[in-house]
Amino acid sequence: MNGLRIGAGGRIGLGAVGLLLLLAIWQASVQFHLVPPGLLPAPTELWAAFVSEVSGGFWVQAIKDSLVHYIAGLLIGSVLGAGAGLVCASIPIVDALTGGVVRLLRPIPGLAWVPFAILWFGLNNVGATFVIAISVFWINFYAAYGAVKSVDQELYEVAAAFGHRGFLARLHYVTLPAAMPGLLAGLRTGLGQGWMSVVAAELFGVPGVGARMMQASSLLATDIVVVYMITMAGLYALTDFLFGLVRDRVLRWQG
Repeated sequence: MNGLRIGAGGRIGLGAVGLLLLLAIWQASVQFHLVPPGLLPAPTELWAAFVSEVSGGFWVQAIKDSLVHYIAGLLIGSVLGAGAGLVCASIPIVDALTGGVVRLLRPIPGLAWVPFAILWFGLNNVGATFVIAISVFWINFYAAYGAVKSVDQELYEVAAAFGHRGFLARLHYVTLPAAMPGLLAGLRTGLGQGWMSVVAAELFGVPGVGARMMQASSLLATDIVVVYMITMAGLYALTDFLFGLVRDRVLRWQG
């Protein structure tokens, strides 16, 4: 089995080969008409579409518009979700009191809240922010809830032996440090969920990357649609990379 192990360099190389194979198959499928014309752009057509979007100012403007409600929704959903999960997992009476509400609301997807977002806030950034915040909320709620529940109870006993018996003292000296890896894992998952929710949040006309994709789709401009799909993938990769740097700095005390 040792002969099957692949090092980090080998994995990167194989990943690049896999990507090139995908592009080659994609190009051949379009060039040899294995897919009906107009349904799928060839990879070689994407650069021209990208340059057209950038030179027209649409690409930069769409990203700016999406970032406004993405960042706001991510912050609101993450803070409220992590805070609610932490409180519910730490205080049994609150956990019991909210258990039914959580089970009722959790299965409802973020997209289902779009009609209410339109009714309550209108076709604007506030409505889009609401949809993204709802989608991010539950990920952070359950990440925080699980992280706090898994804290070793002996740590609380040790904290009590040193005089840290109150809720805030236990939270400061035990709960938050011990649950921090789980909390950060929830925040990282929320980054990706937030970008996926951007398209849903912009389906009802709020300007942004998702709205630009819908406009291009209605004109059968599939090359532009793919350009924005790759743009969203790149934005997610960038935010995930930056978050990884922050996470490593926050958790460096773990050694």
